Amino acid sequence: MVLVVCLAALALFLPVSAIKFELPAERYPEGKCIWNFAQANTLVIVTANVSPGANQRVDIDIVDSSPKGNVYLSKKSIKGETRLAITTHESADVGVCVKNTLDFSVGATDPGQQTRTIELDVDIGAEAVDYNAIANQESLSLLEVEMRKLEGVVKEIVDELGYLQRREMRMRDTNESTNARVQNFALLTIFVLFCLGAWQILNLRSFFRRKYMID
Repeated sequence: MVLVVCLAALALFLPVSAIKFELPAERYPEGKCIWNFAQANTLVIVTANVSPGANQRVDIDIVDSSPKGNVYLSKKSIKGETRLAITTHESADVGVCVKNTLDFSVGATDPGQQTRTIELDVDIGAEAVDYNAIANQESLSLLEVEMRKLEGVVKEIVDELGYLQRREMRMRDTNESTNARVQNFALLTIFVLFCLGAWQILNLRSFFRRKYMID
C-alpha cells in the first residue's frame, strides 16, 4: 500500500503530456507544436493518432529549443496510429510539431473546410520505458516491476534536482559577474566625473587668470 502511494505521489513529477486537437489543413501550414522539457540522454516516445482525411497530408517533426536547434526526427504522411522514439542530446524543451498540408494536386479546393483530429501522447523518461517487456524478458514479479518503475522515477527526480542545482549555480555566477561589472562601471564613472570636474576647475581658473579676474 505504501509503495502504491509513493508511486502515485512521484508520478506527479513525471514529464508526460497527452493532448487531442483539431488541425485545419492549409496549403502552406505553419504547424502546431507541443513542448515538454526533457533532460539530456532521455528517452522520449511520441504516440500520434491521426484521423482519416482526404486530400490532406500530416507531417510530424521532433525538435528541441537548444541553441543548436536539433531536429531529431521528421516523419511525412502520418496515418492512423504511429509510434516515434528519440533520445535527447541536450537538456531542453522538446517540441512535437504537426503540420496538416492541403494537397491541391488531388482536387482539394477549400482548406477552411478540411481538418483532421490529432491525438498526441508524449512519454518522457521512466514513462517511456516498456516495463511489461522488461518483466517478460527478465521474469520479474509484479512487485519487482513496481520497484523498477519507482527506481526510474526516483532517478529522474534526482537528475532533475541536479539540473536545477547546476542551473541555479550558473545563474548565481552570472548575477555575481553582473554585479561586479556594474560596480566596476560605477567606480569608473565616478573617476571620470572626478577627473572632468578637476579639469573644469583648472580650466576655469586658468581662464580667470588670463582675464585678470583672480591672482
